[in-house]
Amino acid sequence: MYRLDQKLARIRAGQYTRSDFIIADAKDGDMGPSITSCGPKRAKNGSWERYYTRPEFLENIRAVVEQDIVDIMLTSASNMEALIEMGVYRNSAVKPAIRANDTTDVWVGRGATYVKHPSRAFRTASLSRVATGTIDPAPGAPITGTDLGLYSITFNNDIDHDYAALDAFADFRDDAARNNFKYFLEVFNPNVPCGVEADVLPHYINDSMMRSLAGVMKADRPQFLKIAYNGPRALEELASYDPSVIVGVLGGGAGTTRDCFELLSQAERYGARVALFGRKINLAEDPLAMVSFMREVANGTLQPAEAVKAYHGALQKNGITPIRDLAKDSEVTEKVLMAG
Repeated sequence: MYRLDQKLARIRAGQYTRSDFIIADAKDGDMGPSITSCGPKRAKNGSWERYYTRPEFLENIRAVVEQDIVDIMLTSASNMEALIEMGVYRNSAVKPAIRANDTTDVWVGRGATYVKHPSRAFRTASLSRVATGTIDPAPGAPITGTDLGLYSITFNNDIDHDYAALDAFADFRDDAARNNFKYFLEVFNPNVPCGVEADVLPHYINDSMMRSLAGVMKADRPQFLKIAYNGPRALEELASYDPSVIVGVLGGGAGTTRDCFELLSQAERYGARVALFGRKINLAEDPLAMVSFMREVANGTLQPAEAVKAYHGALQKNGITPIRDLAKDSEVTEKVLMAG
């Protein structure tokens, strides 16, 4: 049994403690920015001349999995396959998951302008291939890959685009049911101007999200949600509305180290039970140290400001030059976090 399954069971049973907070490393950037998503290959002095190659990136993922702190490792289907072939998940308590769809608003490669248009749905990964390695698996075929994926949807208050997105989501749920495939649902903030006032927008997203699930029975519902943190009020509203729905937050931009720990702390305080951070881990000077202190913050053994100091201490010990000095790195720079 993966550690994720044990934590989800306790959360659903109303037995949550802070040690049950779920941390996921979102290393699925090759389904978005592609080559640049692997991150710059930094020397200890902070200099860099190129991005990590795919083989190097896979070794970075191996290191996080073998550290055995995160509960989920989210990757593309192709990278999950490579990691399995490398033996990375053998006897591991870390659950592999794949990005199960790749909408146009995550296609943000160099020079691309797709993100300037309302999100459109499409899927690359084959669920049956991801789960069992075959296109037409026999009933009860063993899981050779993973049975968990991320499905994302973006509501833009645009009836044509949103209708098409909801239709694609329904098709995905049918495909997932046929393949005994589980998913968690990522709901992005609108990726284009949508005509909803800024103070109402977080509640528009909450309403749209729960409306999209209202007609979906338990067997076809997501394992949990992944949403942008839109402040304490919106998160509390969502987390308290339906206790059967587990809420998680996405990491967004890299920000400062304090931003990372502050987001984690506030999200847990206002009802989130999952954090899925990509750039906040991948672009850190020392991703393994960042993950380690994220766990400390989630557990409540360190406050965000204390964790920043401890992280800088770890960088100094390892001879790594920080991107920002301690004072700058201790600042909260993301506006939404300043209200918490």
